[in-house]
Amino acid sequence: MSDKITNYDMELGSGIAAFEAKHFARAAGLLSPLAEAGDPQAQYRMAIMAQNGLGMHENHDLAFRYMKAAAEAGLDIAQHGLGFMFLEGECTNKDLALAVHWFRQAAEQGLAGSQTTLAMMYQEGRGVEKDLQEARKWYRRAGFDEIV
Repeated sequence: MSDKITNYDMELGSGIAAFEAKHFARAAGLLSPLAEAGDPQAQYRMAIMAQNGLGMHENHDLAFRYMKAAAEAGLDIAQHGLGFMFLEGECTNKDLALAVHWFRQAAEQGLAGSQTTLAMMYQEGRGVEKDLQEARKWYRRAGFDEIV
């Protein structure tokens, strides 16, 4: 059993290293089976590659499916990515309420980028009722002093 775990960890580590080094075709080859097996880290990186055509043909359906799976598994950066997909209507239909939902999931895990985006959405009333007190709360959590 430990050999399987060690091999899996090595494949994931190698796939992530290839992704970080921008060797996307190699990363896709290593991460694809792991993403299909349900690994959120692999799913997130496969989503980025599929969304942008890195190391593979652009595939927005695949990008959305992997990003959503990784977000639902609790990966904060994937929750942030899914929030942006809904915010911009990229790889899926634009849905500001769902964008807020996913930014909040990541923000509550401490992801500063999601905290800032959520604060801006409250400040502007995008996908939520405009609420400057809530905007201030999220800006403070992101490490900003008074912005609003």
